[in-house]
Amino acid sequence: MDDDYAAKLEQLKNGEIEELKVTPEHFMTFQTALMNVPYRQRIVGQADRGGEITYHYQED
Repeated sequence: MDDDYAAKLEQLKNGEIEELKVTPEHFMTFQTALMNVPYRQRIVGQADRGGEITYHYQED
């Protein structure tokens, strides 16, 4: 699953997808992938109801 999130983070950065939703069950796996990308400060999350977090890439 780490590879899936790494690929999805790259898609987010490249504008191929607008947002990435992460459920509480997958957060730790996602967090591991997020910590391994150099642009992690640009990935911004917003908590939704039920513990789901929606991430997007913040441009300059």
